[in-house]
Amino acid sequence: MSVQEYLDKHMLSRKIEDAVNAAVRAKTPDPVLFISNHMRKSVPSVITKVKARQILDSRGIPTVEVDLHTNKGVFRASAPSGSSSGMYEAVELRDGDKGTYLGNGVSRAVKNINEKISEALIGMDPTLQVQIDQAMIDLDKTEKKGELGANAILAVSMAACKAGAAEKEVPLYKHIADLAGKTNYHIPVPAFTLISGGKHAGNNLAIQEIMILPVGARKFEEALQIGSETYQLLKAVITEKYGSHGCNVGEDGGFAPNISSLKEGLEFVKEAIARTGYNEKIKIAIGVAATEFCIGTKYDLDYKSPNKSGQNFKSGEDMIDMYKELCEAYPIVSIEDPFDKEDWEHSKYFSSLGICQVVGDDLLSSNAKRIERAVQEAACNALLLKINQVGTVTEAIEVTKLAKDANWGVVISQRSGESEDSFLADLAVGLATGQIKAGAPCRGERLAKYNQLLRIEEELGDKSIYAGDDWRHC
Repeated sequence: MSVQEYLDKHMLSRKIEDAVNAAVRAKTPDPVLFISNHMRKSVPSVITKVKARQILDSRGIPTVEVDLHTNKGVFRASAPSGSSSGMYEAVELRDGDKGTYLGNGVSRAVKNINEKISEALIGMDPTLQVQIDQAMIDLDKTEKKGELGANAILAVSMAACKAGAAEKEVPLYKHIADLAGKTNYHIPVPAFTLISGGKHAGNNLAIQEIMILPVGARKFEEALQIGSETYQLLKAVITEKYGSHGCNVGEDGGFAPNISSLKEGLEFVKEAIARTGYNEKIKIAIGVAATEFCIGTKYDLDYKSPNKSGQNFKSGEDMIDMYKELCEAYPIVSIEDPFDKEDWEHSKYFSSLGICQVVGDDLLSSNAKRIERAVQEAACNALLLKINQVGTVTEAIEVTKLAKDANWGVVISQRSGESEDSFLADLAVGLATGQIKAGAPCRGERLAKYNQLLRIEEELGDKSIYAGDDWRHC
């Protein structure tokens, strides 16, 4: 296409004339800058290139990063990754070459972006998120995104979402809210990881994490302060009993003292809370991840202790009794994956007791069909949303709506493999989920999300609403 043809196609001659006239009317002191900005707004944004690369996540394992180019800028995003993947979630594409990154490389996913996805998206309007995501789904042609890789598709989807926000000249959370049909912005209550176990830590604790929720804070800024102070005081509590070596941390920043008892961990957290003086403002949540230690129909809470493993199995009924006792003894308001991902009956019964929020993680895998079944059977009452399990921003919005329509809680969740990308913070605000789980109040990849929430709260000013006591039903 010649220059003249391009000018004629986009009616640029007329637009330039309009820009000059507007500059004259505005009596601007810098007409060149005024005309430049006027022209940027008058020419629609289109995707011109998508460039991917392999980077390392917070665990030192490869993941996909994308630079999505438009005629107005470059927008970057990276895909999170978990320590485990289930049969019901979108497929993360790894190279499998044991000679390179022990088989964890993502060069195939990167190649799919650079050679296939980029070509398919060139010329598309970045504000049209649904069409962009559908174009990639159609290109992949598999149910779980196994051809191109969910890690490839998600990174592009996130980058396109950022480009769409920039084109509309609105914050990312505002663009996401528009896509989801939301009008109110709620800053979520953070679930700070204080103690890590399970697959996330090298101690003997079977359950995955103990978290605190500062539901009594007046705003997110105070919630972050509460989380930070409790974390630092917990370090002192652990040090007093185990010494400084007891303060090693897990993959998401929680302390990992060599304990095997959940009660001992809860006592540590209880003491730390007492020392802060925030007793009335803090509730406790536990992430059990029971699938990891379920053998048949029994649960082995000593599976990480070689001398005890296999000697004290618990039935589903035993686990229910344990949870009931814990909820009576501690201010526990949320339990995540209390049973195996296929243990629907015990999950349904426990949920029916109404003791606390029951969050489906492995049970649901952010899978729409699993969520629909869980809603019908009342198997839980909250969704743990991991965006890499669905693979696109559009599908994340859709499953959130499924959960919200059922009057469920929704928790936007990190993965053990994270980057400095703060997308999850904007997603939680835009979808008004009321809850976010981004790890401990330490480590850069975790704080990227929490610090972004601080900025959003500041930007919203008087319009900012901290979820607080309404954390489940924003």
